[in-house]
Amino acid sequence: MTSPETAATVLQEHAVLWSAREIRAEEFVRSACDALVAGLDSPTLRVLAACTRAEATEAVRELLPTALGELGLVFYPLDSEAATEPAVRLLAGRLLAGKVMPRTFAWRISRVYGSNVDLALPFVGLHEAYDTVVYTEYTVAELDAEVIAEARRIAAYPHEPMESPSTSD
Repeated sequence: MTSPETAATVLQEHAVLWSAREIRAEEFVRSACDALVAGLDSPTLRVLAACTRAEATEAVRELLPTALGELGLVFYPLDSEAATEPAVRLLAGRLLAGKVMPRTFAWRISRVYGSNVDLALPFVGLHEAYDTVVYTEYTVAELDAEVIAEARRIAAYPHEPMESPSTSD
């Protein structure tokens, strides 16, 4: 069974990814349910966990700031610049966990975050390199290795720790 601390971490990650439009509201509602099962609890988290698929989009938009505040977690407004760097770091972690292929990751980061986020800048060039690899001395495997190395650097990038999660009975 997942600990409340682990559930809080996952909930925080999903909140960041929702704020950066990397996951849908329904996925956040599922993580709210999982957090409750793990023992993380707050009145607004219960309301979010009870949302239907049809209610999820509006409910997450309205209730997420309150739910995260009740749990001592950080809220990033939808589409905010503040959510972009944490989102890129989390996505780099997904690449390192083998959940996405290096070329797909480079394309996604380049396309979505491109020159707007300093952490994403190296992936703009790496994404373009995949498109021209047949005209260079590089191989796809070498580009994959560069993408993975850059993702490791980003995942280890120093950043402010998230606030400590709290639970209530």
